[in-house]
Amino acid sequence: MESTFDRRDFAKAVALGVGVAAAIPALQAQQNGRPAAPTGPKNVKIGISTLAWNVSTTSVDTFEQALKDTVELGYSGYETVSPILEAYDANGMLPKLMDKYHITLKAGYLGTNVTDASQRKEQVAKATSVAKLIKKYGGTYCVVATNGRRTRPPGGRGAQGRGGPPPPDDFDFNAHKKDIVDGLNDIGMAIRDVGLGTGLHQHTGTVVEKWDEVYAVMYSVNPKYMSFAPDVGQLQKGGADAAQVIKDFAEITTHMHLKDYSNGKYMAGYCPLGMGVVDLASILDTLEKANLHPDVMYELDRGNAPMSARATAEFGKAHLERLGYTFPMA
Repeated sequence: MESTFDRRDFAKAVALGVGVAAAIPALQAQQNGRPAAPTGPKNVKIGISTLAWNVSTTSVDTFEQALKDTVELGYSGYETVSPILEAYDANGMLPKLMDKYHITLKAGYLGTNVTDASQRKEQVAKATSVAKLIKKYGGTYCVVATNGRRTRPPGGRGAQGRGGPPPPDDFDFNAHKKDIVDGLNDIGMAIRDVGLGTGLHQHTGTVVEKWDEVYAVMYSVNPKYMSFAPDVGQLQKGGADAAQVIKDFAEITTHMHLKDYSNGKYMAGYCPLGMGVVDLASILDTLEKANLHPDVMYELDRGNAPMSARATAEFGKAHLERLGYTFPMA
């Protein structure tokens, strides 16, 4: 399903230069037919993942812009990937930029390999190192993602190289389930030992992608070491009802990437909050009722976006305000 606003108005309003302010009324009109936002106190704090800014370890400009926009729009802190933390810690830019913008690091994102048991010791050591770095800059959470599920031939994305089709999904989840669970438990234990929270971040294209894989893993890991840190847009794209998944795992959902999905032609089918089919109001209401105070990060894949990263965050802010959240967030 592709949302009406994403298909008809997204490119017109932004790519043609009309701007976010002019596009928001169309977004609001689309939302008028949806159920009213749940009432009650809003305690969940929402920050920003720097993904949409195409941050790079070789050019600090996009990372700095992400921090600047996060603060100016009033979001509650930021999350970024471990290579960014490592690169800008090493060259001294990270503390300088955080001081410049008076911004809080909430979490770091770590990619891991959980299917190759021969790499377990190395992966645990890496998790410990990244967790210590997150803690050094005041972060309290390490988001754990797993490795890819498709075997990539040498030299390219698919059989025809980079321009060819992706390889088939031949991953045997059941054959690897024990290694996945054991790996997540060991990595989670190492991160907890540093003093941080941690959770599994399921993702399309990884070894924990489909709804049945998510349930199988989350029912099998030790919750003492590994909680749930989902991406709700990725859940929806992977074939799940994201709102129902969050209800089912509300008691262990301690972090989240808040993302919408429209199955449109931009940004790998993702879209700014409120333009897609993810029931964001229900998801946030579930988090409020669970009262675990998770850090939620607005995130959007960049891809072929017809608007700036800041503009997507402005759309997100407008939708969150409609749902009863106020900015700036503490």
